[in-house]
Amino acid sequence: AVFVDAAPAEAGRDEPGRPGAWGEVRLQDRGGAQVARIPLGEWLPEAPALPERAVQGEQLLERTGAAGLLKAAGVPLHVARDRNDPRAGSGKGGVSLGPGPAFPLWYWCVRGAAGTLWFSAFTVVVFSDTVPGWLVLLLALTALCGPVARLALRAWARLRAGRRRITVLERVAPDPAAGTGATVRFLRDTEVRVQDRDLVLRDLGGQEYWFARSGPHAVTRLAKVLDGTGRPVGAELRGPGEQVRAVFPWDLWFGGPDGAGGWSRLCGASGLAVSERRLSGKRTWPKGPVLGTGLLPRTGRDARRTARFPGTAAGVSSTAVMAFGNLFSVIQGVRVADTAAGPAAVAAGALGLVLQAVPYAVHELRGRLVLDRPAAERTTNEEARR
Repeated sequence: AVFVDAAPAEAGRDEPGRPGAWGEVRLQDRGGAQVARIPLGEWLPEAPALPERAVQGEQLLERTGAAGLLKAAGVPLHVARDRNDPRAGSGKGGVSLGPGPAFPLWYWCVRGAAGTLWFSAFTVVVFSDTVPGWLVLLLALTALCGPVARLALRAWARLRAGRRRITVLERVAPDPAAGTGATVRFLRDTEVRVQDRDLVLRDLGGQEYWFARSGPHAVTRLAKVLDGTGRPVGAELRGPGEQVRAVFPWDLWFGGPDGAGGWSRLCGASGLAVSERRLSGKRTWPKGPVLGTGLLPRTGRDARRTARFPGTAAGVSSTAVMAFGNLFSVIQGVRVADTAAGPAAVAAGALGLVLQAVPYAVHELRGRLVLDRPAAERTTNEEARR
């Protein structure tokens, strides 16, 4: 195994999420040919909250569990600080041993094939004087594939989540103090889940951060942090070597009336050692970027953007392009309405627009009217109705 402890030359700190930016472990056979690679950034739960390369070297190997894996397997490890190191090889070939893609292969195949056909038909329609009706119908149907595939992906994700065979020992929801700005969505979706093998932090966007409860890279301690006056300011989830893996701001998680109960249940169910430490002087907490400080978006708009599903590498432009494709189908269908394919193309284009607009409108309205309102205000209104 060769640990390439370097980011690609084209990866910069201003472009988080670039594949391989955290370095990777390359598994080679006796002849030096690469048989597999382990992208370490995909195995570091807190990677989305940290600047790229914030954790390096042996600490990165330990946090991800790669060090324990290689040691248990009896695989010798070499470290290459430069991707041009001869021992690192070319970096090509072999399988990627990551947790898996965010979306299934069938989704990308459908989107890719439909997008290619749509762009080909779009080019012919735009640059041709006469447009056959069947081509307009093909344009409309391929544009319709996008929103249909997105809805199918939603159903697939829900079905897959429902089939997970996981033993949950305890769920701890946040119990915020007054004035923290907690919303209905935050209280509904954010949680710490203690499972038989993992401790999982879930944010309101549905993203989950899994920390092992066993093995050499497992989390080991919950540390309650007090300020100079003895008031709790937060809790830290620590791993081997007292590494801070995640934090829980106290007012946001345990500052409410039942906060002490939530803290006790978390400590008891996790089975972790519990300790306290007091900040000295005017030290701020937490020190530096760490997972857990940005779980509550600053505005409702940020919360809706975070919770929007699904997201793609193209971001919002993906939805905009699909909407344009369906709208263009309607226009061209009206243009060839005197043919048999014209009304069908108009119907397909209109259906595509509806399948995009309705989920988006429901998401936005539900967020604005219910989920992204202050939790206290929501509770008061419910009591008033009763």
